[in-house]
Amino acid sequence: MGTLSFLRVPFSISGFPSSSPLPMSSSSSPRVASRTFKIAVVGCGALGSYYGGRLSWFGQDVHFLLRSDYDIVRRRGVRVLSPDGDFQFRPRCARHAEEIGVCDGVLIGLKSTANSEFPRLLRPLVGPSTAVLTLQNGLGNEEALAALFSPEQILGGLCFVCLNRVEPGLIQHIAHGRISLGEYRRWPEPRTHDWASIFRNAGVPCEVTDNLARAHWEKLVWNIPFNGLGVAGAVGVNALDRGEVDLHAPLGPCLATDQLLGEPRWEQWVRDLMREVIAAARGIGFEVDAVWEERHIEHTRSMGRYRASTLIDFERGQPLELEALFLEPLRQARAAGVSTPRLERLCGVLAALEKRPGHGGLASPC
Repeated sequence: MGTLSFLRVPFSISGFPSSSPLPMSSSSSPRVASRTFKIAVVGCGALGSYYGGRLSWFGQDVHFLLRSDYDIVRRRGVRVLSPDGDFQFRPRCARHAEEIGVCDGVLIGLKSTANSEFPRLLRPLVGPSTAVLTLQNGLGNEEALAALFSPEQILGGLCFVCLNRVEPGLIQHIAHGRISLGEYRRWPEPRTHDWASIFRNAGVPCEVTDNLARAHWEKLVWNIPFNGLGVAGAVGVNALDRGEVDLHAPLGPCLATDQLLGEPRWEQWVRDLMREVIAAARGIGFEVDAVWEERHIEHTRSMGRYRASTLIDFERGQPLELEALFLEPLRQARAAGVSTPRLERLCGVLAALEKRPGHGGLASPC
């Protein structure tokens, strides 16, 4: 395994992604990296497959830890359909972490509902100098990792990207792709910039944040309304206004981003939630600018009809990321003495929907 040492590459993006990944041609060949590092991807859904695929295509030694998709990915590889150029890659595939062994870096794309699997999935991959990078949404993921490994090994990445897993081995990249990368509870280190360079060299726009915790709240300004309201759309805005769910009434369809912004009552819910999240972040002590409301709205309109991952999880009967995306932010807002009545109501509706007969099940860890 190599020692991380790169020239610093100037790169600046402000706000939501203003740059797309570098263009790729479906007829071009994979690149050869100037320095190769062993990287394990744990959680090879849309997120892990896309970013792992970028790293693999540009010459990194990428290993996918797989379960249900193992046979297909091992036989056919993974194909990514993207407006920036389709590409296909063949990662090294393993069913068990022990087959991969200790890596230079571990990239975590799991749903936070699978965090209880961290010890089994990650310990065989992590040595004293391994960088452990979680790309998961919500709060509490870095803390869970820091309970298992040295806190100095933990990094977090906030991904501003529109992706869907179409089927095993097939990923649809719709738009964007920027990563905001930061250290857990400390200032950026030289290795933070090194990992940002690894992503940039793989065609992924990547910036380094000096405050990972604040960056999480900036992304929650988008995640909470569009993931939460997309699912709550199944019971309708009247039920959400009341904060009551009839568990036996038929459900309507979940709502894509354009539908939430295309109907005045839903858009008002989006904006009210955004303002509550910004107020909560400020109450905790993070300087989250009010400009994030319009910034997120503007870029969401540019996505067209995007179905957030939480909608797809709900429709498939999979667990919602209630804890990391909704309940922990609500707890922190309460602890800071910030009133968030819309978030309270949304959390109640989502919790009721997850208890609905026939919904749920165990999260698939890989």
